[in-house]
Amino acid sequence: MKPVWLALLFCAWAFGLSFGMTRLVRYEGVAGTPARAPDSWPEQTSLPLDAARPTLVMFAHPRCPCTRASIGELAILVSKLQGKVTTHVVFAKPAGTAPGWEQTDQLTGAARIPGVEVHVDAGGRSAERFGARTSGQVLLYSPSGRLLFSGGITGARSHMGDNAGLDRIVSIVRTGDESRRTSAVFGCPIFGEKS
Repeated sequence: MKPVWLALLFCAWAFGLSFGMTRLVRYEGVAGTPARAPDSWPEQTSLPLDAARPTLVMFAHPRCPCTRASIGELAILVSKLQGKVTTHVVFAKPAGTAPGWEQTDQLTGAARIPGVEVHVDAGGRSAERFGARTSGQVLLYSPSGRLLFSGGITGARSHMGDNAGLDRIVSIVRTGDESRRTSAVFGCPIFGEKS
């Protein structure tokens, strides 16, 4: 092969690699649709509101690969708050899916976190009542049912590490400082086509 062709082949390879990496980095940093969470705990939900301490609810798609990072960050959050919140993880199960469709490592991982109660949301009714649209959406409500926080607890899709959402929830629970009540949420659409 002539050196000119080798150089052209190398340039095409480098361009393809650069293009692919740029697309991946952009995708990781694109936030999902934030929840239109009600300001007060919905009356029509089967999820229990703790009247003694804040209630944290995470909504998740069981087949979203981004959810693994959200579950990992939730384990860190629960450890930091040491029983100061009641925690629920709600996994959407779209209508028409096969029995056991929601049984994934994300659901199993959430169930292993001490003190976390896992729920399967048949038809996504709870997600709809709470306005959740993106997997990894976290809502924090006061014991009286007032919305304290709405957002995500990862800094990008599928990435664990320091992030604003986790820090803001810890601050709200520990100090009562509600000056920063939102963060971006990164994940797949809850009502998407993951199969």
